[in-house]
Amino acid sequence: MRRDLAMKRRLMAPASVLAAAALVLSACSGGDSSTSTSSDAGSDTGNDAASGEAVTLTLAGWSLATTPEFEALADGFMAANPNITIDVEDYDVNNYETQITADLAAGVAPDIYTVKQLMTFPTFQEGGQLMDVSDVAAEISPDVATLEHYEVDGITYAVPYRADAWYLYYNADLFETAGVEIPDGQWTWEDFDQAASDVTAGLAAAGNTDALGNYQHSWASTVQGFANAQGQGDGEFLEAEWDYMVPFYEEALARQAEGSQVDFGAITTNSLTYQGQFGTQKAAMMVMGSWYVATYLSQVESGDAESFSWGFAPVPQQTTETAENPVTFGSPTAMGINPAIDESKVSAAKAFLTYIASEDAAIALAEIGITPALTNDAVADAMFAKDGMPTDDLSRFAFTTHQTALEVPLGTDSPGLQTVLGDAHTAIMSGSVSPQDGIAEAMERAKSEVLD
Repeated sequence: MRRDLAMKRRLMAPASVLAAAALVLSACSGGDSSTSTSSDAGSDTGNDAASGEAVTLTLAGWSLATTPEFEALADGFMAANPNITIDVEDYDVNNYETQITADLAAGVAPDIYTVKQLMTFPTFQEGGQLMDVSDVAAEISPDVATLEHYEVDGITYAVPYRADAWYLYYNADLFETAGVEIPDGQWTWEDFDQAASDVTAGLAAAGNTDALGNYQHSWASTVQGFANAQGQGDGEFLEAEWDYMVPFYEEALARQAEGSQVDFGAITTNSLTYQGQFGTQKAAMMVMGSWYVATYLSQVESGDAESFSWGFAPVPQQTTETAENPVTFGSPTAMGINPAIDESKVSAAKAFLTYIASEDAAIALAEIGITPALTNDAVADAMFAKDGMPTDDLSRFAFTTHQTALEVPLGTDSPGLQTVLGDAHTAIMSGSVSPQDGIAEAMERAKSEVLD
């Protein structure tokens, strides 16, 4: 369904906010920094802020009422560039790619749009729907993660502003009730399975039969994402050689069979949400993306989640050899410029892209619980200063230290392969087929329907 233009928002910064922000930025400019600041963003790109000419840019976002990152980025940029206004257009999160693709084709898309999933980037880039922003990429910090994924033949087409990774969330209160030690950052998947079993048994012995040791959501990524990150050999995913996924499915099914996590069928039949399961203390552990940090804090504030002692640790590893630099998976989110933008607004749009990759923007995102593409000590300080955040060293280690592989390896055939694997996931987790047979059937289907 086409978005409702009545939901379009104009985000204006009050004069008092602009004045205060200017003072803060002035104070910050006195220190050394290897990263671009919002002030740099204006001067380095020669944007229209320097000329004083009023410019209005449109930006595609989604679910503005519950997704504060677009407003945070727009507010921060406008505070440093008061002659530039950012209008954020609200799209349906569930149909974003469809709607933005239709708007680009119709010539009515916003000046700047979010590339929500890396997997769709080739579609936009190959379709000529992203402007060359290599000059922006040349200015931003080399520490901005995942920028290389948006470069094709030496040309950069989008700039990442957030880079989610997956953590192991845990409820310390439930662990204490069960008499089990909380994660220590050294866990293998075998340790994780044992803890899920022990916590389930310990809680039951303590009279809590409502909670289980773990909650694994129904998404294919909760199995396949880790298999791709930790179990895949070179090129196996894109060649549909997926035998490496079998052990990950066998472990997930074993936890179901033992009763240490909710059955896949119960999740889908009862439409269980991961927010509800972990946030209302139905599970002592949950492996989930970093975006859940902001979600949980927001739900505690709204009363939709309960307040308890919590933290997050690196996800379990195949072996302890990677514990010092744990391997997880994740997905970046980027923004690019619509090539149909009015030429007079291009420099302002590039200044905005420079800003979203800056340390100032990263801190603004961290302050609302979003994991930015640029992470350093200042960003970590901002993240863990937020009310309700855990204060332990392991949570900070999980935030700052990890090797993040792509959830789905990038290639022209990736969307088709993922569709086949999505069907296999449902069949395996529902018990319709064994992991060995389900993956074998998926490999055969992928080679005949997608790769042939």
